Amino acid sequence: MALEKGIAGLVSDFITAGRPSVKAMSIDDRRAGYLASTVLAGERETRVDTEDLTLDGMTFRRYSPANVGNASLPALIYFHGGCFISGSFETHDNQLRQLAFYSGCQVIAVQYRLAPEHRWPAAHDDAQTGADIIWKNAEKLGINRERITLAGDSAGGHLALVTALRLKAAATWQPAQLVLIYPMLDATAYFDSYTFNGSDYVITREALLTGYEFYLGDTDRMLPDVSPLWRDDFSGLPPVHIITAEFDPLCDEGEALYQHMIEQGVNCTCSRYLGVIHGFFQLAGISQSARDTIRDVAARVARA
Repeated sequence: MALEKGIAGLVSDFITAGRPSVKAMSIDDRRAGYLASTVLAGERETRVDTEDLTLDGMTFRRYSPANVGNASLPALIYFHGGCFISGSFETHDNQLRQLAFYSGCQVIAVQYRLAPEHRWPAAHDDAQTGADIIWKNAEKLGINRERITLAGDSAGGHLALVTALRLKAAATWQPAQLVLIYPMLDATAYFDSYTFNGSDYVITREALLTGYEFYLGDTDRMLPDVSPLWRDDFSGLPPVHIITAEFDPLCDEGEALYQHMIEQGVNCTCSRYLGVIHGFFQLAGISQSARDTIRDVAARVARA
């Protein structure tokens, strides 16, 4: 399958530039580059209400359909991507605006601590704490507790999965479903797609693995919360939908997760988007697949 036209232009520019190495970049430069890429997210959705709020010492950004009043709505709790070292409300603002508009539901983004300033397990702990805070404050936020979706892209998909597993183990509450968008699942980089798709497609093997290195340090890469792909305790999770990208170093592990979940009795589905790369969900300005994915995820949240 060929690359989508807009994606192909990005890849061509990356290769022409000599496949720039992230190892030559500072953390600040990597974060600034991620923020600059938001120009590719498409036209800003303005038909929603947004507010930043602090609950129990954590910061969230809430996106709400306009004029919902006191309605108790389904909600999406979202964890942003960025290889555990970058990402913010701003890098994902347009996608979350669109998800709120197209779903007619509440979307609440969790800001977790980033590496290298904050190492393992800071992001994991913040993700679980953030989800618990939202659940506890559901009535105040206008959220239906029984219809909460956990979702995230890349590192955020990892955090959504591990948060659901931690909630299951704690036996407190469970989301209605999970949506995992090209999740980072295996810190050992075991699968072939890390090799086949690891050099040319903008978000490289090096970019992903250096994120793990900054966050994990010397932490054992096979710990269950570090490489959740290899876990055997998925049974009992709510329904899970996994999104993979054809030219993504993480493609194989996302699809392996689907197989493992099916084997362990989870109601799991998986969609591979063709002609796109890791990060395509944030490229709605140049990618039809990104636009389709946003609509699909929004519909799943509304149905939860």
